[in-house]
Amino acid sequence: MITVEHLHKHFGGIHAVNDASLTIEKGAITGLIGPNGAGKTTLFNVVAGVYPPTAGRVLLEGDDITGSKPHELFAKGVLRTFQIAHEFSTLSVRENLMLVPGGQSGEKLIDAWLRPARVRVEEENIGKKVDEVIEFLEITHVANELAGNLSGGQKKLLELGRTMMGEAKIVLLDEVGAGVNRTLLNTVGDAILRLNREHGYTFCMIEHDMDFISRLCDPVIVMAEGAVLTTGTAAEVKANEAVIEAYLGTGRKHSRRATE
Repeated sequence: MITVEHLHKHFGGIHAVNDASLTIEKGAITGLIGPNGAGKTTLFNVVAGVYPPTAGRVLLEGDDITGSKPHELFAKGVLRTFQIAHEFSTLSVRENLMLVPGGQSGEKLIDAWLRPARVRVEEENIGKKVDEVIEFLEITHVANELAGNLSGGQKKLLELGRTMMGEAKIVLLDEVGAGVNRTLLNTVGDAILRLNREHGYTFCMIEHDMDFISRLCDPVIVMAEGAVLTTGTAAEVKANEAVIEAYLGTGRKHSRRATE
């Protein structure tokens, strides 16, 4: 689905991403892990069009999308969520979802004046899809609640709902578990698995919760110092000496000694 080739992103003298190459396979839930400062979020931002790369390129199903703008990638089905949810806090959950589809007739004043029937039918169809998304995510009890009043986990579910409204091909999840209690995190995980298995969504997620990663992700890509360190199953990367070194700054012998 996504191929990243020799990607670099420099901010002055800081090499946030340094010759990173990786592949996100279609239909997979890929984990992206690494210590703080490894370049994970910067890589996401380059892939999602927030930053242009310093060098390298990004391919979507073989097509070069390097440097494309976020709205252009949205139209191609590349969506992302953020560690801190970006909801419209003064709008309801339902209204947040209604806003997502692009090119709505009601956005044009002339259509609202001269083609009200067309606008109404379109809104009814979007409303039906909103109902399906709300039911799928099991958030019917907060459908009319202001998004700003939701808990952290409910906001992450709303973000997932917005990706469903956008007809995503691939969703980049940035620390979906941050600030979410364990019960709601399980609900979020269930929703991701169902979207993957029942609707064919491809996911790549940055996450620090290795239990969550182990439950959902295969493969897992490890970044360190802006580059890809290794790729494997969750069990393989957790047992990898280089990964232990990157996270703890010490090899397994020393880490065992520290815990004895």
